[in-house]
Amino acid sequence: MAMLDPPHPGKIIREDCLKPLGLSVNATAQGLDVTRKSLSDLLNGYSRVSPEMAIRLEKAGWSTADHWLRMQFEYDLWDVKQRAATIKVSEVFGTGSGAYLTERPLFDPPAAG
Repeated sequence: MAMLDPPHPGKIIREDCLKPLGLSVNATAQGLDVTRKSLSDLLNGYSRVSPEMAIRLEKAGWSTADHWLRMQFEYDLWDVKQRAATIKVSEVFGTGSGAYLTERPLFDPPAAG
């Protein structure tokens, strides 16, 4: 079941991994062998958990890479669904060079609420 407003994975890393251990951003970045800026961007929600970062978190003993990537996917999907009504798509008919687009949307945007 999808979460209504999932937290960014960076918030979880900060609250559940760094804070209980009293780790600073600098010390954690050094331990993960990443720059302080890249970790800070992740913790503050300005960047995503990449597959490489997910492996680094797993190697640090903080859950599995799959867990971090699923959490990032859930957050990303929720974020895009918030603006789904603004995403325009047209139906494509035919194949190859004979394909053409219709002027109508493929489907109605989801109802709000």
